[in-house]
Amino acid sequence: MKKLDSSRTGLLIGQNGLQKLEQKSVTIVGTGGVGGYVAMLLVRAGIGKISLIDFDKVSPSNLNRQIVAFQDTIGQSKVLVLKNMLQNINPNLQCNAIEQRISADNVQKLIKPCDVVVDAIDSVKDKIALIKYCKTHNIDIISAMGAGNRFDIPVFCVTDIFKTSGDGLAKVMRKALRDEGVDSLQVVASQSPAVKVEGKTIGSISYYPAMCGSTLAAAVINKFLQEEE
Repeated sequence: MKKLDSSRTGLLIGQNGLQKLEQKSVTIVGTGGVGGYVAMLLVRAGIGKISLIDFDKVSPSNLNRQIVAFQDTIGQSKVLVLKNMLQNINPNLQCNAIEQRISADNVQKLIKPCDVVVDAIDSVKDKIALIKYCKTHNIDIISAMGAGNRFDIPVFCVTDIFKTSGDGLAKVMRKALRDEGVDSLQVVASQSPAVKVEGKTIGSISYYPAMCGSTLAAAVINKFLQEEE
């Protein structure tokens, strides 16, 4: 049976590292521009179990930045397209695709025990519901902040949300989290301010969500590798 060839990864992290990653379970909520890249990079690194949660379908406006977006996937479920892609990388991957929008009403049903949750949701309301649930139930979570309305050379940092500045999404999130009694949250945030665009639609470019997703994936992998046996 075909399997993921992790020989190059093993040169860096060793067999113990590979075994550690294979045993890990990650839930990714939001599989668009950021979350899709997170999922792909985690699977290529050797994560053994992935859960994907997203209600959306691929649209033509996704073609400029989303890993699931091709002419022949327009109209298809993002989580199902992504699941097929991931299992084409690693046929042994355990992948659960959930085609639902997470909210305060269903978060308890959708979030199962796992090693870490990656929040790549756009909606502030849904992000808050997910974060609050994870914090209340002692589930590790890392959240993506804004990756839109920027086109410079991306520089992202991994930090606490209450140490961020210049990120409009993080600013809104900080207030909402304080109101919910959440006093810390690990996030990936851009170091660049957003630019102004006409209208309410957020502008995007191919590499910015990808770089945010890469940083998120790196944070998760390094967290796992640094854990004591």
